[in-house]
Amino acid sequence: MEKKFFQLLVLTATFFFLKPNSPLMAQEHFALEGRWDMALHVNGNDLPSWLEVQHSGLRTLVGRYVGAGGSARPISKVNFQDDKMSFSIPPQWESTNGDISFEGTLQGDSLTGTGIASDGSGFTWSAHRAPLLERASKPVWGAPARLFDGKGLKGWHALGKNQWIVENGILRSPHSGANLVTDRVFNDFKLHIEFRYPKESNSGVYLRGRYEVQVEDSKGKQPAVGLLGAVYGFIAPSSMPAKNAGEWQSYDITLTGRMVTVVLNGVTVICNREIPGITGGAINSNEGEPGPILIQGDHGPIDYRNIIITPAK
Repeated sequence: MEKKFFQLLVLTATFFFLKPNSPLMAQEHFALEGRWDMALHVNGNDLPSWLEVQHSGLRTLVGRYVGAGGSARPISKVNFQDDKMSFSIPPQWESTNGDISFEGTLQGDSLTGTGIASDGSGFTWSAHRAPLLERASKPVWGAPARLFDGKGLKGWHALGKNQWIVENGILRSPHSGANLVTDRVFNDFKLHIEFRYPKESNSGVYLRGRYEVQVEDSKGKQPAVGLLGAVYGFIAPSSMPAKNAGEWQSYDITLTGRMVTVVLNGVTVICNREIPGITGGAINSNEGEPGPILIQGDHGPIDYRNIIITPAK
């Protein structure tokens, strides 16, 4: 009797979960799923942000969020019904208190809505589905070009008051200040760049101005998404071949669409991995567009040299 009851229970459960008209199978519940390139509209400025929504189980939506600064943060639940969505996350920095909340409306491949920052101020926001950036064929590489001539800042401009100087063929930020970007923009490319930092300093190399490959004093530490060799907040390096502070180190980075390979000091630490979306500090969230090389100068002293790019034709 117990065996027959168990078999009936299994059959009923199977029918319930697989029945096409079952509410649990309603695909419209997951219309919000995917990646979204966002912009927060605050005091006349558009602050780049990013959202990913995915299902956990049959009816629960979860996600990740990247703001104008900081790393990707998990969202424990995204509410969605009748094209209305909402979620909230705690603040990332100790200096703030109160959750950050979002409400929005889905219309096709666009989202619009309002939000409340951790300080209680309000803002509006909008988002569009992020492009896949899939390439139909392997790139054909062009000729290598030096982005830094060792003599001056030709081909670069600072995003703010400039503190960058050139000394003995070295591009230097002697103290925290503005970030530096190339005048040229790029799609797919191979980049060689050498860097040197003092103890406990921090910088970063942004690919297309949107995806930060971390530069941080990390010798002797376990690989992590916030340390040297990482795509910040998203992809940890597989190992940590960092040198001592004060020594020259190098990156050789290949970016094709969203796929990135990072070689740190001759060791491949990220091999053809997908970058999900923009990282904190991106110049914008327009992922379908080419972008510059950005080097971070607002986190401490840093030196760079031998910056060579090989763009795809």
